[in-house]
Amino acid sequence: MLDVSLGIDVEPDCPPYLATQYRGIERGLPAVLELLREADVPVTCFSTGQVAERYPDAIRAIVSAGHELACHGHTHARFDRMSDAAAQREIADASAVLRGFGVPVTSFRAPNLQLPPRHLALLESHGYERDSSVGKHKLAFYAPAAATRLLRIPASTTSSVLRLDRWLRDPFLRSLASPVVLFVHPWEFVDLTRERLRLDCRFRTGQPALDALRSALALFRKRGARFVRLNEIPATARAA
Repeated sequence: MLDVSLGIDVEPDCPPYLATQYRGIERGLPAVLELLREADVPVTCFSTGQVAERYPDAIRAIVSAGHELACHGHTHARFDRMSDAAAQREIADASAVLRGFGVPVTSFRAPNLQLPPRHLALLESHGYERDSSVGKHKLAFYAPAAATRLLRIPASTTSSVLRLDRWLRDPFLRSLASPVVLFVHPWEFVDLTRERLRLDCRFRTGQPALDALRSALALFRKRGARFVRLNEIPATARAA
């Protein structure tokens, strides 16, 4: 069985470049949640604590739709650039806010997929069971695995791959092994093509990104994939 788990990193617009803006939360997130409703695809939404505080109705919409609510830190600061004390505060503050919505929050993804191994113990102590803070497209994936009780489930590729032209994207997606772990950001579904951003952050954003995600999900459905939340991936899945 081919398992496909899609994640949404619920964060400000393209941090750190546009991080004081929230067009993605206000416009992109409702659009992608509607697409997922139509496609009948459950996902895991990794939200920062600050976004949840600022937009509680958006988090309630995620929960009421049956998606998994997960943690993306509190401020979207990078864990590889903070002290252990700051990391403790980030995880504690975000956990308190997100669990205040009345659902279990046991999955975690660090901003920028950067989580020093020493912080895995912090996640354990705060009740996390799964971590997706590493990507197969990053060098850290190939480092020796750190000792942890967490099930570590790496992202299969970076988010911008989903926005590539189909002739280039689809053969790559077909090559991915189960579990396929993909992720997107709400700001990708807002037109950022005129913003002064890196090309990978702004190309084919807005409606083209929605169309690309719809076609990628259709590609996997045609292959008989099972769409699962991160907390539904079998514990026998290969760890990072």
